[in-house]
Amino acid sequence: MKAKPIILLLFLTINTVFSQEIIKTDSIVTIKKEYLKFDYKALIIPSALMAYGIIGIESDGLKGLNANIQEEVTEDIDDKFTIDDFSQYAPALAVYSLNLFGIEGKNNFKDRSIILGTSYFLMGTWVSVMKKTTHIQRPDKSGFNSFPSGHTATAFASAEFLWQEYKDVSLWYGISGYLVATGTGFFRIYNNKHWLTDVAMGAGIGIISTKIAYWVFPLIDKHIFKTKENKTTAMVAPFYNGKQLGAGILLNIN
Repeated sequence: MKAKPIILLLFLTINTVFSQEIIKTDSIVTIKKEYLKFDYKALIIPSALMAYGIIGIESDGLKGLNANIQEEVTEDIDDKFTIDDFSQYAPALAVYSLNLFGIEGKNNFKDRSIILGTSYFLMGTWVSVMKKTTHIQRPDKSGFNSFPSGHTATAFASAEFLWQEYKDVSLWYGISGYLVATGTGFFRIYNNKHWLTDVAMGAGIGIISTKIAYWVFPLIDKHIFKTKENKTTAMVAPFYNGKQLGAGILLNIN
């Protein structure tokens, strides 16, 4: 299909704000989609959490710590709370809620949904396989699928999703997501459903699953959803008619 130029006139009273990255070349600007690039440093924290969880499977010291925490839980805490069944999804829901109220994140609805779906798929597969292969009993003896914590994995995958989408808008959005995820992990221990090592492993899996989802998104978007590279160009020409200050924008959409 031939590229068709579309002329848009924007009337501005103060200035023009662009929501996408713009690269200037004289009077021509090219609008590009920004992707998250791989950074090995981003793997340090989730890898450390996962290492703690794996070591805890065989370590007598960490098993003892698990047992001490579980003993404190069963002795001093009587009431159980099911808030963790809902809080695990809260950070991800916050992303869509913020967009609904007009606070835009890094990606549009389609792109962020693909990323979140990829993250949940990776995380869910990883958790399911490990639960079946490790066969570790829960603290309350309700089953042998304790390791790792699926609720915690979901919560931290959601928290990393909120962080990536809104850290450039405000760090507090991302921090709040991680606080909710940490609370979810705490309540899994509080409700006597998981050991500390289960929660640590789940947190690591959740974080790294979302990071991977962002890194592979360009490939998924291009080869599975057949999205072509954005080659939209724009020419900006300011104007003033005596009353209004504005700019004319020529968009060339392929």
